[in-house]
Amino acid sequence: MLRSMRGDDIEKFLEEKKSFEGRKQALIDELLRQKAAAIKEFDDKLAKLGHVDGARSRPSHHRKAAAPAVGKSAAAEKSSPEKSKT
Repeated sequence: MLRSMRGDDIEKFLEEKKSFEGRKQALIDELLRQKAAAIKEFDDKLAKLGHVDGARSRPSHHRKAAAPAVGKSAAAEKSSPEKSKT
């Protein structure tokens, strides 16, 4: 008798756990759907305002690398002292 009660309790617990996991997964799926809908709505609003995906919104403050000059570089010319001063 005691064994059957423990078995019933275990089965009841496992069923509740399974039910809980099912509800949890359903809530996660719903949350992901809501997130996707919100992102799509936001993207649509941006597109309506003329935003181009991937375009930079303002110029970069980083300098572009210049092509190396033939011979001495400009920095090397400035730092080297002139040898013939008359």
